[in-house]
Amino acid sequence: MTTRWQDASLSADERAEALRAEMTLEEKMAQLGSVWPGNTDVNGNVAPMQDVFARGGLPFEQVRKDGIGHLTRVFGTAPVTAEEGAARVFALQNEIVNETRLGVPAIVHEECLTGFTTLGATVYPTALAWAATFDPGLVERMSAAIAEDMRAVGVHQGLSPVLDVVRDYRWGRVEETLGEDPYLVGTLGSAYVRGLEKTGIIATLKHFAGYSASRAARNHAPVSIGPREFRDVILPPFEMSIRDGGARAVMNAYVDIDGVPAAANVVLLSEILREEWGFEGVVVSDYWAIAFLKNMHRVADSVGAAGALALAAGVDIELPDTLCYSTELVELVRSGEVPEDLVDRSVHRLLRQKAELGLLDPDWTPKADAVDLDSPRNRAIARELAEKSVVLLTNDGVLPLAAKKIAVVGPCADDPLAFMGCYSYPNHVLPRFPDFGIGVTAPSFIDSVRAEFGNAEISLHAGCPIRNEDRSGLAKAARAAEEADVCIAVVGDRAGLFGEGTSGEGCDAEDLSLPGVQDELVAALVATSTPVILVVVSGRPYALGRHTGAAAMIQAFMPGEEGGPALAGILSGRVTPSGRLPVQVPRAAGGSPGTYLHPPLGGNSEGISNLDPTPLFPFGHGISYTTYEYSDLSLSANEIPADGTVSISVTVRNSGEWAGEETVQLYLRDVRAQVTRPMRELAGFTRVALAPGEHKRVTFALHADRTSFTGIDLRRIVEPGRFEVHVGRSAADLPCTASFDIVGPPRYVGPTRVLSTPVTIA
Repeated sequence: MTTRWQDASLSADERAEALRAEMTLEEKMAQLGSVWPGNTDVNGNVAPMQDVFARGGLPFEQVRKDGIGHLTRVFGTAPVTAEEGAARVFALQNEIVNETRLGVPAIVHEECLTGFTTLGATVYPTALAWAATFDPGLVERMSAAIAEDMRAVGVHQGLSPVLDVVRDYRWGRVEETLGEDPYLVGTLGSAYVRGLEKTGIIATLKHFAGYSASRAARNHAPVSIGPREFRDVILPPFEMSIRDGGARAVMNAYVDIDGVPAAANVVLLSEILREEWGFEGVVVSDYWAIAFLKNMHRVADSVGAAGALALAAGVDIELPDTLCYSTELVELVRSGEVPEDLVDRSVHRLLRQKAELGLLDPDWTPKADAVDLDSPRNRAIARELAEKSVVLLTNDGVLPLAAKKIAVVGPCADDPLAFMGCYSYPNHVLPRFPDFGIGVTAPSFIDSVRAEFGNAEISLHAGCPIRNEDRSGLAKAARAAEEADVCIAVVGDRAGLFGEGTSGEGCDAEDLSLPGVQDELVAALVATSTPVILVVVSGRPYALGRHTGAAAMIQAFMPGEEGGPALAGILSGRVTPSGRLPVQVPRAAGGSPGTYLHPPLGGNSEGISNLDPTPLFPFGHGISYTTYEYSDLSLSANEIPADGTVSISVTVRNSGEWAGEETVQLYLRDVRAQVTRPMRELAGFTRVALAPGEHKRVTFALHADRTSFTGIDLRRIVEPGRFEVHVGRSAADLPCTASFDIVGPPRYVGPTRVLSTPVTIA
């Protein structure tokens, strides 16, 4: 007999309410928790403070007796094949359905920042590399492919994307971000979300909010940020990915903001997220973030009290295991100290999502399809992303490379793991299981160069380790460079977790020098008479001002399993470089960490400070083997009202001899405002493919809402006045300039405002 909550003709809300009404308090609380089956296999740094495991080692039949909200990382904890993982999900779900009173299946979630984080799945480039493509369509194709693979084996939710806007490059998780501009982050983040959501996987926005703005760029450090910067820089990518992307889940940040932990922040999780933005999805805790209210933040004196704070603030689901939404909180609810309405509110949200996923249907059964997790389709997308993400910083003519005797030097040259981020399965899990190797086919840089330049004589010398200060190989590496026609220096990072790498979660940097003695290695190579091509494979931008004597510089932000062939193709000219910097490259390692989004006092103010924050390479920078010219900038109007739109058009021509893709960038400058505003901020962008000699007309439709900011009264305003528009190649190379005025009365705007700038190409 079909119950009301199983009736597919009813709305998801009606079904959720019908099921909630049938549940005991213990069954409702069980829906707000999670179980990490097999978490006793987690014997290394997979998540912070793993001693907070709630129920590790307890029999599954004990922890699932009242039901389960989420199953945690069945595929991502210890190595299992797709078939083994699917069988495990099948068995766990069958037990939940058949051995609990109501038989409600669990939502299965996994990590998916650089692809489905499981054994043998494609390792795509890191998010910072996606950002370097400036290509939302390609990012959406990637995330749809990831979602198809996860759905095929019974997964429902992905814990991505990361929408933290970079504020300090020393932060270890820069590699996981989409850069330092909120519009770029929001546009590409929304594209990633669409790819997951349209394929049936719930996207989870993280980390909400302010995680990347921690003091001194330390992981989990407090955040001291003004409400205006918070509203104008930190929050927009989340708002865009909810409104434009359709995200159905949000994950709280670990940090406290001005003393209030995000997991207990009513203003953030209820007032802004739900009341202002109208978010109707589910808020999940970052792993053990609720327990951290007691253990780290010390704003609760018991796990039950921590659970009460989080539940009241708006955290619906406790991940990755259940500690705070358990027995103690049940007693607080039963005693009346915590209103049961708060439990019902979160249970309804979770059950509505289960109805949307089909988990409440009477004929639901766990099933899995045969799937190749590293299919040719996946690898083709990974290759395209890698190729489009590589940024050519400088080139004195040495590239494309035609040398006969090549010395490849550097600690990242013979290690394919250097191409992979900290949340890739090979770096995240497999270091604890060395018998599995890296789990995928991924040629190293040296292997790729040998394949690309088959007729060249190629030697390999590490020179030094990535992190250890071992200088014993420097002289030998310099001699090898001296004897070659050209030297390729491959330096950078090795991703890891909590100090096990030089980039990644908990791997923050003291300064922006290359790790270890790699700067000394590059200096020794540049000092030879041989041209040096510096290839930086890293998770953050490093200061390269010492190495401007290199004949060419290339930046690759961990380009994934296809990174080796992509870089080799750039070097040979098989691939025309088109990547652009989503972060600046600093000049000096100890200079003021900063962002291009600065007001006048944040720039180089001669006579005010002896420190010059001008970067070596600006946001948006990247050159090619061809050249592009900009001309004929025109605006559709010189004046618009505060709710109007101005069309901004420019002609872009490929004036070189190579076909290529140019990233056209539109920046705005508010000439005078009631509060200090950035000297310029990205307002639109697009990639344009051009054959030699070809030109196209690019038009941006800029709505007045895109000029809005948080005013002196903390309300978002479109303020009348003059606005400069700048169009060009980067934040510092803008050959076309014009201006328009917003006239009439000011206009206050809210979450219905226009968030993006449409672009047409003719």
